[in-house]
Amino acid sequence: METRSGPHPAEQLRQRTKQLAIRVINMSRTLPRTKESLVIGDQMIRSATSVGANYRAVCRARSKAEFTSKLSMVIEEADGTAFWLDILIETQIVSQERLQSLISETDELLGIFSSARSTIRGNKSPITNH
Repeated sequence: METRSGPHPAEQLRQRTKQLAIRVINMSRTLPRTKESLVIGDQMIRSATSVGANYRAVCRARSKAEFTSKLSMVIEEADGTAFWLDILIETQIVSQERLQSLISETDELLGIFSSARSTIRGNKSPITNH
């Protein structure tokens, strides 16, 4: 669905969450081939891909309770992605400069989804279109 200003916000978020997953997958391919890097990379891929997959489920929610529950899963997975990015930096596997764009996008999406959950809990209009 398009609006006068471009794609509907829910569609924009679908694309952003999908791109986050793709970017994390591509970045993980460049990690050193050490045991810890492989484990962290695997966990990070799982959480980042879950953000997009679960957001798609949010868009298909059939009730406010289902919407809130699924959105909470999106928030949890986005927070997990942020955690694994932090671990890569703090263990000096990857520099912060190299991950800054991914960190910024993850943090921004986390803020958007957290705000949406607060909005829906307050009975205001959510960001998706049911």
